[in-house]
Amino acid sequence: MFTVQVIEASSGKPVRNKKVSVIFDGWFRGAARDQYTNDDGEAHFSEDNGEGTIYVGGTKVYEGRIQGRKVIYI
Repeated sequence: MFTVQVIEASSGKPVRNKKVSVIFDGWFRGAARDQYTNDDGEAHFSEDNGEGTIYVGGTKVYEGRIQGRKVIYI
């Protein structure tokens, strides 16, 4: 399980209702089901931690190890 939190870089405030997508590395992992950020800017995923890519609103924002809480500034 992991959480992606989306923060607006200019204001430091959480961004709500943003689509967050995760695609894992490797042939067998595939992609997590898309989630939308809540009022705290958080999107919660039930998949296991791993290597992959995070997209926010269709834009690639992070590539690497995804675990625990990942804070993304847009």
